[in-house]
Amino acid sequence: METLRKYLNSLPLNEQRAFALRCGTSIGYLRKALSTKPLLDGALCRLLDENSGGMISRADLRPDIWPELTDKAA
Repeated sequence: METLRKYLNSLPLNEQRAFALRCGTSIGYLRKALSTKPLLDGALCRLLDENSGGMISRADLRPDIWPELTDKAA
């Protein structure tokens, strides 16, 4: 979740909103997720990864779904 927080904080608010929309969610949901730390849906994790150019790693968000990506990073 820390990579998501850092990525969002690096963007101006209008770009945060556009990023969230490209991922099929809202900036409000992403901010709430940062504070409550739920397990994000795998599809959302994939979209966050793809739309951030890999800066938000799906393996970091859900290593239980993509253990092979976690193993490659190690």
